Amino acid sequence: MTRHDADNASRPVLGGRFTFPGTELTVQRMGYGAMQLAGPGVWGPPRDRDAAVAVLREAVAAGVNHIDTSDFYGPHVTNQIIRQALHPYPEGLVIVTKVGARRPPDRSWKHAASPEELTTAIHDNLRNLGLDAIDIVNYRAMGAVHGPKEGSIAEQVTALAELQRKGLIRHIGLSNVTADQLAEAQTIAEIVCVQNNYNLAHRDDDAFIDDLARSGIAYVPFFPLGGFTPLQSSILSSVADRLGVTPMQVALAWLLHRAPNILLIPGTSSLAHLRENLAAADLTLSPQVLEELNGIVASTMTATH
Repeated sequence: MTRHDADNASRPVLGGRFTFPGTELTVQRMGYGAMQLAGPGVWGPPRDRDAAVAVLREAVAAGVNHIDTSDFYGPHVTNQIIRQALHPYPEGLVIVTKVGARRPPDRSWKHAASPEELTTAIHDNLRNLGLDAIDIVNYRAMGAVHGPKEGSIAEQVTALAELQRKGLIRHIGLSNVTADQLAEAQTIAEIVCVQNNYNLAHRDDDAFIDDLARSGIAYVPFFPLGGFTPLQSSILSSVADRLGVTPMQVALAWLLHRAPNILLIPGTSSLAHLRENLAAADLTLSPQVLEELNGIVASTMTATH
């Protein structure tokens, strides 16, 4: 047993464990997303930096060993807070970042995906996180903002593969991509995870998730609770009331039940919300409840057509 294995074996189990394909990186399925540690609009410092540090430290103390971040959050802010809170990093902590965008002074989100821009972004992440190499880097295709759009990503994946050969990146993932883009990327490098928009009410990736599960590739839903428009459903609220938990806890638990390769990274800057999110990993949903919740996407589609 390696030190990494021993460390993971001693952690509380948060929704089960998952090992990224072709790696020795084993994580709890309930992780943490750092985007909300930045200021309003994911820009500038948080109102309370000490509170942000406390959230990170409690997450790791509770067993979280998968943190998702990006140096364009802030920009630079979340990575600097992660370093302040957790460096030197505990054994077994897996930090995943993403590249492909930048934040100019007007606070917009701009595509930044040339090989030169991706290289700069990797060095920014390394510097602000205080790392010599990053465990996993996702290329975040801008696509249709919060949804993918077909088009070649070979140039970007090739650039990341070169940085991997140089030892700056250990493993490569993709974000906001289609199945065809994944297939193209796999001709260039091994892909260990896909991070796309998915939740109870937004299930365009159902078939994609099942295909990835058969291949052992992780699927990490962003906006697992609806993102900027939080999930609202009478079905969800009814189930939560019956179980004596919050609707968001039910939504997270549903994702853990949905497929064994789904890894969660809900974000928060609140200790109370962090504890609620982590508690969702212990929530068991019966087959009857799961069937009821699966009806949410049908009702959502009916309401929007």
